[in-house]
Amino acid sequence: MKEVIFLVEESLEGGYTAKGVGVSIFTQAETILELRDVVKDAVNCHYDDADKPGLIRLHFVKDEVFAA
Repeated sequence: MKEVIFLVEESLEGGYTAKGVGVSIFTQAETILELRDVVKDAVNCHYDDADKPGLIRLHFVKDEVFAA
């Protein structure tokens, strides 16, 4: 695997959550900068060195709701 993708959303309690796509990794942080660090740490803990992806992609998901 060369890349692992995370869906990033703003948390209702504040901060951000990141869910791995196709892998069972979930983490959260208060800021985007902190989120990058904890996602990288989670990926390093989840994979062996031989299987570790070379890229981490953070895909930011934002819902917008408005009246019709």
